[in-house]
Amino acid sequence: MRSCGESFEGLILRALGREYGDRLLPRGLDITLCDQVFLIASGLLWNLYYALLALSVGFLLATALAFAKASPLGWLRRPAAGFIFLFRGSPLFIQFFFAYEALSLLPRTGIEVNLLLVSITVETQWMTRAWAGALLVLLLNTAAYSAEIFHGALQSIPKGDLEAADAYGLSGFARFRRVIWPTMLRLAWPSYTNEAIFLLHATALVYFSAFPAWQQMGDALYYARYFADQTFNPFVAYPIAGAYFVLLTLLIIFCFGLVNRRLNRHLPREARARLRFRPQYIR
Repeated sequence: MRSCGESFEGLILRALGREYGDRLLPRGLDITLCDQVFLIASGLLWNLYYALLALSVGFLLATALAFAKASPLGWLRRPAAGFIFLFRGSPLFIQFFFAYEALSLLPRTGIEVNLLLVSITVETQWMTRAWAGALLVLLLNTAAYSAEIFHGALQSIPKGDLEAADAYGLSGFARFRRVIWPTMLRLAWPSYTNEAIFLLHATALVYFSAFPAWQQMGDALYYARYFADQTFNPFVAYPIAGAYFVLLTLLIIFCFGLVNRRLNRHLPREARARLRFRPQYIR
């Protein structure tokens, strides 16, 4: 059996590809506790990839959807409300399977787009991979839930704040940047923190959602399942994966707490909203 140092060197980046670590995964009696700890930690890189990209792009899309849903213009409000209802009204697991089946129907040779004098071939094969297709589903799902949170915050902005902005002569983008935007974030941030935590946990569903792992490049749950099958003992690998997610949850609460403190810095200490983790058991 190899040492923990050798396991760390060979497995800590193994989820990124064989060129970053051991070519073959440990098997059978050669598996050690260090192998499980470091390889599952390596898989967390993909979970973080899904969570960070989906959260970043989803935040921008959710903001646009929230303002579109609050718009008095029907051609903006109705599509935004329909999008939010669709993704909030269907289970995330079904969205994964539907997206996989839809993306797998795309031609592997790509789609040709004729632009008058120029013909462009759009590559589509990469969209059936977990790192692309699953990310798209997570992005759209979190955008829908976050948009509903932001929309509720928009409806809760005190009228006195808007009247004060009008009194100071703020209008247009200046009114949005100085009053509406920061107030919306301040009101929505505690709920948005819980959405970020759920999104992190939802990345574990990628393994179960039919999106293939390519060349044994999987997420944390992929490797936890691998070790459980190899050792016939699920009571080591799965708790390790669960412990990593607990630590990442604490990190999210800490980081979002700093942002929440920044957003509420102008309020008296007793009036500041506190972050409370409220897990959603049904999504």
